[in-house]
Amino acid sequence: MKNRKYLTEPEIKKLIEAASQGNNPERDTCLIWMCFIHGCRVSEINSWRLADIDLSNNSIFIRRLKNGLSTIHPLYDLERNALYAWLKTRSRHKHAGKEWLFLSQKGNRLSRQQIYELLRNYGRKAQLKVDAHPHMLRHACGFALADKGVDTRLIQDYLGHRSIQHTVLYTATNAHRFTRIW
Repeated sequence: MKNRKYLTEPEIKKLIEAASQGNNPERDTCLIWMCFIHGCRVSEINSWRLADIDLSNNSIFIRRLKNGLSTIHPLYDLERNALYAWLKTRSRHKHAGKEWLFLSQKGNRLSRQQIYELLRNYGRKAQLKVDAHPHMLRHACGFALADKGVDTRLIQDYLGHRSIQHTVLYTATNAHRFTRIW
């Protein structure tokens, strides 16, 4: 169980509940929701700038790393309230003029290490049976989309995979896909 590479949706909800009780609840719940919903790598989410969010068109630019396909994603209901709450709190931050979406106390973007630490601590606080880390949210996104019956090619595009080989992991292990055959 400790070696599982993804979080389940109930575990993500527990993680978010733990984050909502933390020192920076608006920022951290928003970060977790957005990392999960958009299937981001830690270096992708900590690189988000305010300019990447287009509230008038209800979208966000996802700049993929590792030669992935960058694209624009819609903002979804699940994350929108968390994003608005964070932006309201962020507007009162002493470093609100900085370009980064997720600010540290010192006004820098959250580092990869800080995000790893946050998720590990929230995972422990939520009493998860796995050691939570950011990449588990990316995998959770892929598995959640596969469980919803989303086409493998669409999941590939959504996660920014150049090769379908990186995407079939999510659909190949989905036993529910067989229930719709007959």
